[in-house]
Amino acid sequence: MHLPSRTSQCATQASIRAKLQEIWGYSDFRPPQGDIVQCLLAQRDSLIIMPTGGGKSICFQLPALLQPGLTLVVSPLVALMENQVQELRERHPSLRWSVASLHSELSKQQRRQTLWALENHKLRLLYLSPETLLSAPLWEKLCHPALKINHLILDEAHCLSQWGDTFRPAYFRLGTVRSALLQPKPAGSRIAIAAFTATADPHTQQTIQRILQLQQPEVFRLNPYRSNLSLNVQVVWTPRGRRQQLLRFIQTHGNQAGLVYVRTRRDSEILAEWLSQQGYRTAAYHAGLSPDERRLIENTWINDEIQFVVCTNAFGMGINKPNVRWVAHYHAPSLLSEYIQEVGRAGRDGRPATALTLISETTGLLDSEDKQRWQFFENQTQKHQQMAQQLVKQLPPQGDVETVSRQFQGGALALSWLHGAGQLQWQTPFRYELLRSAKTSSLADGNIRASQQMAKFLKTRNCRWKFLLSAFGFPAEAQSLQCDRCDNCRKQDKGRGTNP
Repeated sequence: MHLPSRTSQCATQASIRAKLQEIWGYSDFRPPQGDIVQCLLAQRDSLIIMPTGGGKSICFQLPALLQPGLTLVVSPLVALMENQVQELRERHPSLRWSVASLHSELSKQQRRQTLWALENHKLRLLYLSPETLLSAPLWEKLCHPALKINHLILDEAHCLSQWGDTFRPAYFRLGTVRSALLQPKPAGSRIAIAAFTATADPHTQQTIQRILQLQQPEVFRLNPYRSNLSLNVQVVWTPRGRRQQLLRFIQTHGNQAGLVYVRTRRDSEILAEWLSQQGYRTAAYHAGLSPDERRLIENTWINDEIQFVVCTNAFGMGINKPNVRWVAHYHAPSLLSEYIQEVGRAGRDGRPATALTLISETTGLLDSEDKQRWQFFENQTQKHQQMAQQLVKQLPPQGDVETVSRQFQGGALALSWLHGAGQLQWQTPFRYELLRSAKTSSLADGNIRASQQMAKFLKTRNCRWKFLLSAFGFPAEAQSLQCDRCDNCRKQDKGRGTNP
């Protein structure tokens, strides 16, 4: 294999840093950003795990802007796409036609403009959801032989594992996208796949690599420990006690910016109204709001016109607000990966920040909300599995997802479950083949184990950061950590009569 000379390597390094300075204003990278950029420029597959606020987006945006051709960025949320597109365009006016997104909330004129830029090879970065990527009209354009595609980027890749078998089945069809897109391209064409996430335990890492069919990927992993972030869990005994404990926590932070996470749309609206009555500047945020309503709330929070947002997990990914001093989980999330993502919104500027999670006492006799939520999660998981197993008896050995979706309610989701259970493989992003002799694995059991792991974290009396480091595959770092950044360790220090 021909290796570039030292001179050409230096010139490449110089041009990379010049573009970094021109668009982002940084003179150099933070480790391991430079190595990741080089990996993508060399068109090698990769899996990148970096904490929230670690600068993941630069790692794929910069290579895309340095190369002729298109980079597809698969992103889970419209807000995340729009924020990244808007930020890039604001950083450099020349990027107006180089960076765009495609999603259902665009006007017809905006969609036409983006498709025109795509067809005329103006785009370098195109953000889209997995569902949009696999839509027939766009897929036809992407398969045009003259359109050069360099990379397929999966941003927030943990969503593949969390949502691919629940309500976003298109995620599980992404593994055959590369081979399908390469078929009509000129001989020798290459498309590299890179998966980026802030949270992926060893099981999730394996799922991402398997589903995406990564080829000898380079893996970059930074552990999730944040020395400036204090983790706390408090037991509440009644619904009224939960509200009062949240109120006291908010009061201790004065006018500092924060976030309150709840699990449902209804909870966000009821709690936001109650906190407004207590005199706080806040708003409810969830996926049921219109695009304009969501953008308005995001901007008023970023500009400190409201102190905090009461939100579901639809809020946060890709929204850059460095001075968030606290995050409160009014309800605990179902998964550790969700927890790490959400508490990671706090303290992105490196200054001290606090995270609080409120949980019901174990029996749930006086406050059964948490217990009911855990039970609902497990019931839904088992329900999806049962539906898939019933459907497999009626499916032809080979078929396409569009036909199955028309014929069977929940058909696309059931196909995704069968894929995850090892009973089906995707021949293309649109056609499947059943594997009736395959050994079946229980996807439901894996999801239930993940929720049980979250419950163990909330109940542990040991160091919470050590628990998280071990859960996400960093046992050595967990063993050597000297923590004073969680409630359990502070209690132990106080019991020994030492200062935290």
